[in-house]
Amino acid sequence: MTDGFEYFVGQLSTIDDAGLSKPSALPGWTRRHVVSHVGFNARAAGRLVRWVRTGEVTPMYPDTSARAREIEEGAHWSGQRLRELVQREQAALASALRDLDDSDWSFEVVTAQGRTVQAGEIPWLRTRELWIHAVDLDAGGDFHDLPPDMIDRLVAEAVQKRRAGDSPGLDVRLTDRNPGGTPVGSGDGPTPVVEGAAADIARWLTRREPRGVRTSDGTPLPELGPWL
Repeated sequence: MTDGFEYFVGQLSTIDDAGLSKPSALPGWTRRHVVSHVGFNARAAGRLVRWVRTGEVTPMYPDTSARAREIEEGAHWSGQRLRELVQREQAALASALRDLDDSDWSFEVVTAQGRTVQAGEIPWLRTRELWIHAVDLDAGGDFHDLPPDMIDRLVAEAVQKRRAGDSPGLDVRLTDRNPGGTPVGSGDGPTPVVEGAAADIARWLTRREPRGVRTSDGTPLPELGPWL
């Protein structure tokens, strides 16, 4: 099965350097911004791994604006330099993760969003970035390409996050998983339930794109704020 990094690189390989300057699927970002973010995100995740190994507090970013500065800087690099950034930082992160001992995976770190998580969550955080941003390159990739277990975990996480934030009554039903069954969520939210194939629900929850998604009674979809 193709993993997230292989999928991202595969999508990136279809874009020539001139094409990197075209808009991505993310408002205000070119494809260069997406590639820059993916490269620097690996470096940031590596800082969390260093925190685990040394016990010295090493946040993903030194301050609240550092992430945006890195992305914008990289967005002005050459295509070759951006591609090398992605390869180099992914290899460094993968090596650092392989070096963790069994006892390290329960060590707690803090993400850029301020969540306290165990080190065992770091591979998921990176995998999520790779798959979603591969689609954001807008080079033909789609959420339907993501592995089913990846989609299911992403939907569960996104529903939980939305219910804790901008959509406390949100329930979704995955029509290709459990048609007519219990919605994902608490099950006690108000009607209507948002319905659609799992991949379409995941796309809507994370990217607010309503393609393939509807409410059970035909009313407008709930308004969602930005994802992460």
